[in-house]
Amino acid sequence: MPAVSSFAAEPLRTIVPRAALQQHYDEVRAHTLALAAPLSAEDQCIQSMPDASPTKWHLAHTTWFFETMVLCAHGLDYQPFDERYFYLFNSYYETLGPRHPRPQRGLLTRPALDEIHAYRHHVDRALAHLLQYCSDTQWPRIGQLVTLGLHHEQQHQELLLTDILHAFSCNPLQPAYQKAGASESMGQEAMRPAADSAWTDLAGGIVSIGCDTGMSHEFAFDNETPRHEVLLQPCQVARRLVTCGEYADFLADGGYRTPALWLSDGWAALQANGWRAPIYWTASDDSDTSAQNWQVFGLQGLRPLDRAVPVTHLSFYEAAAYAEWAGARLPTEFEWEAAAGAPGMTQIMGHAWQWTRSSYDPYPGFRPIGGAVGEYNGKFMVGQMVLRGGSCATPAGHSRATYRNFFPPGARWQFSGLRLAKDMKC
Repeated sequence: MPAVSSFAAEPLRTIVPRAALQQHYDEVRAHTLALAAPLSAEDQCIQSMPDASPTKWHLAHTTWFFETMVLCAHGLDYQPFDERYFYLFNSYYETLGPRHPRPQRGLLTRPALDEIHAYRHHVDRALAHLLQYCSDTQWPRIGQLVTLGLHHEQQHQELLLTDILHAFSCNPLQPAYQKAGASESMGQEAMRPAADSAWTDLAGGIVSIGCDTGMSHEFAFDNETPRHEVLLQPCQVARRLVTCGEYADFLADGGYRTPALWLSDGWAALQANGWRAPIYWTASDDSDTSAQNWQVFGLQGLRPLDRAVPVTHLSFYEAAAYAEWAGARLPTEFEWEAAAGAPGMTQIMGHAWQWTRSSYDPYPGFRPIGGAVGEYNGKFMVGQMVLRGGSCATPAGHSRATYRNFFPPGARWQFSGLRLAKDMKC
């Protein structure tokens, strides 16, 4: 059993009554199982690339988090379901010991899926007992850890969908995760037409960015703190996201054949990987990248491109190249946050994660929370770009204006799109 140190610094806030937290726990855990329900046991074991994980692994790892971070640290009489799981389902927590290599998660045909479900049930039952019977002294710390674990599981709910989408895209049968015309339970607001293309003016000046956990009882990850002031130059931010139709026009105009539009690393990635369009786009004539009859593979299978919906599954490099072609640029994460609450802004959340021109760096005065959970965000603050907003696969209620998502600039498998910005004309 790994040794788990508790918080050594001010933990992330949000403490709700025990019964309310238990209800939230039950809802989040049930939603994960509901997302996995359309998948066969074979579907849930596949890993299509090193950056993805099998559905079964997501089910187990999110359970591992509660077992390791909460029950092993605070459940004095807790008996682990299987101590081998501490090795199998650790993701990247160096302080908790060795782990199964990430690129080899798809080799874990054992434990079987029904054993993973039994593991979840075992941990759920022990967690419910701890929430009900822990002392009032223990409760604040346990409540904060469980809340963090629930937001962690919601992140994996989105990853479950993006990972199985990539896996299905590799299958010649092109299976659909979800039937066409299914309900919007997955947040399919991205299928709605985009708003007009007007711009919101930001006057610039000093603005406050980030979350103040000392003043708010709302949840925030540590990378959203501390709240601080930044100086913005006058600029304009587009009120809506770039659409598939607009991105198709970029393709038709030779966007993927014009090196002047691309950052050097982006052009190198395009050439090395043979990028000719967004990852899930295919043309009826595979030799013609200017074709107007694109098809897009998504959670509902292969469908004709809808020109009105926001474009997704772009890398940062592709987003930046499009912005250059459009005579604009990507907003910084600070411009994005300042504009998010402005009148007339649309498609802020629930459509696509939006690449920004900001590298994923610590805010001034940032300090990771103590203990093993301190590895959650801070150690990744290098070589990544910030995305803001939330996608059609992001669980309802999980996003907020201060949320900082991050990925390497070449990542294309997320529901990531873009919103344009440009400097204010003097």
